[in-house]
Amino acid sequence: MQSVNPVNGEVIRDYPEHTPREVDTLVMLAADEYLNWRRTSFAHRSELMRAAGAVLRQERTTYAELMTAEMGKTVVSAEAEVDKCALVCDYYAENAERLLAPELMESDATKSFTRCDPIGPVLAVMPWNFPFWQVFRFAAPGLMAGNVGMLKHASNVPGCALAIEEVFRKAGFPEGAFTTLMISSRNVADVIRRPEIKAVTLTGSEPAGMAVAAAAGKALKKSLLELGGSDPFIVLADADLEMAADGAVLGRTINAGQSCIAAKRFIVETGVYEKFEQLLTQRMAALKLGDPMDRTVDIGPLAREDLVDDLEDQVTRSVARGAIKILGGHRPSGRGCFYEPTILSHVSPGMAAFDEETFGPVAALIRAADEEHAVELANKSEFGLGASIWTSDPERGEAMAPEIEAGAVFVNGIVKSDPRLPFGGIKKSGYGRELSGAGIREFVNLKTVWIK
Repeated sequence: MQSVNPVNGEVIRDYPEHTPREVDTLVMLAADEYLNWRRTSFAHRSELMRAAGAVLRQERTTYAELMTAEMGKTVVSAEAEVDKCALVCDYYAENAERLLAPELMESDATKSFTRCDPIGPVLAVMPWNFPFWQVFRFAAPGLMAGNVGMLKHASNVPGCALAIEEVFRKAGFPEGAFTTLMISSRNVADVIRRPEIKAVTLTGSEPAGMAVAAAAGKALKKSLLELGGSDPFIVLADADLEMAADGAVLGRTINAGQSCIAAKRFIVETGVYEKFEQLLTQRMAALKLGDPMDRTVDIGPLAREDLVDDLEDQVTRSVARGAIKILGGHRPSGRGCFYEPTILSHVSPGMAAFDEETFGPVAALIRAADEEHAVELANKSEFGLGASIWTSDPERGEAMAPEIEAGAVFVNGIVKSDPRLPFGGIKKSGYGRELSGAGIREFVNLKTVWIK
């Protein structure tokens, strides 16, 4: 495996893959440790999880710079990512026991109740775009539930994968409680088939999700998928357009646009379309593209050269179908995996910018005749991860929420993940939920106990 800096294409470091024998040893170690870990108290797990949060805060700069070097996110956003990982550790350290508490049930027994028991080693197949956060939002609830975790990270962030394992070691977690497997994607199905692995969770692309779900289904194991999105950002005619435009830029360009919950399709009522286009263009044009280690930079490179190729192809195909480039739409000259902040207007269904997930700083503007048409356009997608509605009347936005086909609807705010709120999608955005009480209960045995 190789870590390559997307700013300049230079190789940072090569990492050896684990051999089949090493994988076997690590899986067996995890399975053995599970037998001990599942019997530990919530108090003990909480102590170690809080320690993990403390390690993250202590090594904030080191881990942030590692993320920036390996996949190009700005160092400012990388630091915020480390902070968020520490927050999710604290959240589950404080709340896991309450979220998994036994629940008394009425039946024909003298006493009946349900309890949440751990199930065993869980394999996580994780992406590169939020290389720490995606892992910790799986690991923190999983370990607090009494499971042990095994990580197969994206091949372009091997340094981050090993650093996350280091966090748990420094925090005092026993060997085998959390393990990084340095393996390629072609070996994932073999690990899923192993009897020691009890479930699998994946965050990633639709093809990767289908492959993992198929392998898990064949082995009769539970899977959770958090896949792509083409989130609609609905601007109603009564919206505060200045606030909406600020949210649009943040929602579209965070992490250089490489986010499954980034706002991608900007559906604007016709009466305010031109004004919103003007405000959005002014703000997008003012963004600074450059070295992500420069704290004044707003947008760094995309993570890999092939991702720039894919984004450029989507823009080209959209323009060929009638979209108009009103800002950007080119690769800057020089080295690095950069792509200019871009706005496409006159986007409609049938274009790549509407139908596909655009993983980069490209905003697609779509005109809606009215509120009903806006909802129709929002739902005209194979994806269903998140959506946002912008209106001066929050009650109007709340009333629209049931009509939107998505796992989350935010009114007057960009879609984001929060440890306290369930996270996940429908349709081709996946199934299952992470975070909150729903997330920690995904990989437990909800056991009924009946006593006469």
